[in-house]
Amino acid sequence: MAHGFLLHMVFYLVAAVVLVPLAKRAGMGAVLGYLAAGALIGPWGMALIGNVEDVLTVSEFGVVLMLFLIGLELEPKKLWSLRRPIFGWGGAQVLLVGAVLTAAAMACGVDWKIALIAGLGMSLSSTAIVLATLGERKLMPSPAGSASFSILLFQDIAAIPMIALVPLLAGVAAEHSGGGWMRVVKLVAVLLTLIAFGRCLVNPIMRFLARTGLRELFTAFALLLVIGICLLMESVGLSLALGTFTAGVLLADSEYRHQLISDLEPFKGLLLGLFFMAVGMSADFGVLLAHPLLVLGLTCGLLLLKGALLYGMAFWFDIPRGQRLFFALLMSQGGEFAFVVFGSAVEARVLAPDTSAMLVMVVTLSMVATPLLLLLYDRLAAPRLRGARKKREADKITVEHPVIIAGFGRFGQIIGRLLSANRIGVTVLDHDPDQIELLRKFGYEVFYGDATRIDLLEAAGIGKAVALVIAIDNVDDSLALVDAVRERYPSLTILARARNVTHYYELLNRGVTLIERETFEASLQLGAKVLQRLGFGAERAEQAARIFRTHNLKMLMEAYPHQQDPDKILSLARKGRLELEEMIAGDAAAFANAETPAGSVPTFGHDPGADIGTT
Repeated sequence: MAHGFLLHMVFYLVAAVVLVPLAKRAGMGAVLGYLAAGALIGPWGMALIGNVEDVLTVSEFGVVLMLFLIGLELEPKKLWSLRRPIFGWGGAQVLLVGAVLTAAAMACGVDWKIALIAGLGMSLSSTAIVLATLGERKLMPSPAGSASFSILLFQDIAAIPMIALVPLLAGVAAEHSGGGWMRVVKLVAVLLTLIAFGRCLVNPIMRFLARTGLRELFTAFALLLVIGICLLMESVGLSLALGTFTAGVLLADSEYRHQLISDLEPFKGLLLGLFFMAVGMSADFGVLLAHPLLVLGLTCGLLLLKGALLYGMAFWFDIPRGQRLFFALLMSQGGEFAFVVFGSAVEARVLAPDTSAMLVMVVTLSMVATPLLLLLYDRLAAPRLRGARKKREADKITVEHPVIIAGFGRFGQIIGRLLSANRIGVTVLDHDPDQIELLRKFGYEVFYGDATRIDLLEAAGIGKAVALVIAIDNVDDSLALVDAVRERYPSLTILARARNVTHYYELLNRGVTLIERETFEASLQLGAKVLQRLGFGAERAEQAARIFRTHNLKMLMEAYPHQQDPDKILSLARKGRLELEEMIAGDAAAFANAETPAGSVPTFGHDPGADIGTT
């Protein structure tokens, strides 16, 4: 028995280690690699694994862990701010897609009960595939990612009434009416227990375990917490994923949140990979072989119809034009909860086992098709969308303001918001149409166009402008803009963002003197806060930051004439470090003399100024 378990583990790991990197290398993504690995070792492949249902049950814990970790990243206030997309967008998606799929099935002559179960079940999307894909592509914060997450969260909630609807369709509502009220009471009791436990007991327990210094106990408690929540949710028939997500949100403000995330992350990744492999193994290719045209036709119909509806709804969901097709393809498949809905319908005898097997196969194939569709999107649609952006004509600018900002990313937005807050008019130029579309909804006057084009700058009123702020990400574009403006408007004040020292020097070469390095000031301020946390007084920490800033700028300017002489720059760096040590050591001594014997500046056994000079 033990040897059999270990052998199965070897099969899982070998299949994953071989196929997942190949899929990633081919640009197909890790999800498709796991699905292919599962199909290869499953009953319809090499038949190395037989107990697929047990594997699927265990691996679903990976989805549960994923939603628990996502919940830990969302504080209750932030979740409350998402109530409109969760209940508005999510509710609209489930109702509209479910209604259209049900109507389409009835139009094909399917009984209305079967059509309703199939339509509602297939309106749900795969939480695991969508969130894993967004995480892999780092698109969770994007508009498409935020909308997908909100809709998936509502779908997890909607799965509960869908499952409760099945007995009603079977005509057994009277038998279950009393039990239904008890189920609601249990559900409320469990949620109240979760809130009380999360608020009052979890932090003290984790604090006690942290004092033991045994990391493995902390990890064990984290797993115990998630498994216990799953058992509670299962006892009242609630979605395990939704329950653990709720628990994660309740713990989002815990002082041990980051520790929980780091401890559970490895388990999540392994079990999520196992879940995708289990989905690949569970595909009943016998149904596909028996009815190939019907199954493939239903799968294509689901993807096309659901995808078209999602694409149309993306306009209402405030998703930028360039992300709408990606959003529709990403969410067009069926989901894991469809398996649960169809299983409940078989138990209630609303669906025949053969019909359920066919629907499960359709959902499975749609899940397998999603990574392939996204691969086609990357190869065919994405380049065309990028090309369309390049061909787009520049906007007509009809306003003139004293300040023009070129580039409105994170750096440029802070400047623009500061000026707007002080009633100073700003004209903004940017080359990202999705960003422009989003910012215009918040009242910003942002215009599309290449800021290095002098005709566009003149249309923006550069001839009457007081200042031009250059906050473009690309270094070459930034320098090209300086060249274009300096040639036509040599006296205009230019304030620029420098990405690095080389960029800083290139701007100096072009006569730009009002330059800010994008990370320098923020890093310096954070360093001063670190000193305060170590016991330095606020004035002492601020003085250390000022000394460092002054010295750093001095060294930067001393090295400027010797950009092409590495030996000279190295010599200046050594000299500068010695000077900095002397300056800060002298300053530390002055502070020490000024303080009382019980001063607040800690010594930690040595001169604090020496630490600053040697780091």
